[in-house]
Amino acid sequence: MSERIFNFSAGPGVLPESVLKQAQRDLYALPGVGMSILEVSHRSAPFETVIQEAEADLRALLSIPDNYKVLFMQGGASTQFALLAMNLLPKDKSADYLLTGSWGAAAFKEAKKLGKVREAASTADTNYNRLPASTEITLDPDAAFVHFTSNETIFGVEFQDEPTSGTVPLVCDMSSNFVSRPVDVSKYGMIYAGAQKNAGPAGVTIVILRDDLLERVPAGLPSMFDYQVMAKNGSMYNTPPCFSIYICGLVFKWLLHEIGGLDKVLELNQRKAKLLYDSIDHSDGYYRGHAETNCRSLMNVPFRLPSEELENQFVKEATAAGLDGLKGHRSVGGLRASIYNAFPEAGVARLVSFMDEFRKRNG
Repeated sequence: MSERIFNFSAGPGVLPESVLKQAQRDLYALPGVGMSILEVSHRSAPFETVIQEAEADLRALLSIPDNYKVLFMQGGASTQFALLAMNLLPKDKSADYLLTGSWGAAAFKEAKKLGKVREAASTADTNYNRLPASTEITLDPDAAFVHFTSNETIFGVEFQDEPTSGTVPLVCDMSSNFVSRPVDVSKYGMIYAGAQKNAGPAGVTIVILRDDLLERVPAGLPSMFDYQVMAKNGSMYNTPPCFSIYICGLVFKWLLHEIGGLDKVLELNQRKAKLLYDSIDHSDGYYRGHAETNCRSLMNVPFRLPSEELENQFVKEATAAGLDGLKGHRSVGGLRASIYNAFPEAGVARLVSFMDEFRKRNG
């Protein structure tokens, strides 16, 4: 197939076309280097330029303060569920977790294997279709940190503002809405995100960590699991995921220079999401969103049809029409459209048109 289709997959997500084309041009030989990014040594000057520029552009995008380290790590965000507890959860402390979906619950489960954790709030009773009200969150003022997931990919709920944690460090898994909107990094002790939704391909996880929290890291951790070791070595204690970091660097440049920064990308994401949610809301109940209106995600839009039979038919016909990846997760069922930063507005318009036609034919 030579023509690109519209990919609504929850991850890996769509990459910008200009990034893909530049990577295609550079794959055989980086300009002035004579070898591919897949071959170049991570100890070489060309790769040092790649990783330094990626970090500098990310710092510019998010206005990351100087007292934060940026790490490019392997293993996905799921590995960070454990590394977070290993590095930042002292044996005499407990950590608070807000459970607003499958990924928050998974982070809680992994941390529980390694230390003391508390469920500070949960919306499992409503199948994670909402976020907890402030009155439902009970925080321990002596907690080591408060953990939350800013956007739940499966259930389609997203925090518009970070929860208040007082003097307790706030830790966030931002995997599915990272660099999709402006964020005040200074409110966080740590942010981590798998790249494969908005920032690049699978293979690298980005960690933004406040310097004072590095002092908590206990002695004796395996070197590859130790935030201090990774920070001291500039993410290159061992061979890092060079190609994934290179693509992230291209995406950060795209966001800065082609889109115009995170204020602009937020406007774009809001416009795309509104187009799709309006189609759902104005369908006279034929399409039904999973998440409550006030906490709907701009990134992931799960919705149902009147029957599973119709949902299966919708997925089959949509795929044939070049609208791929719309089958919903088994936890919610139905359909799910993931419309990350690089997903084109034209693709959302095509989906909305298909939804209208499908409803007319089958409503």
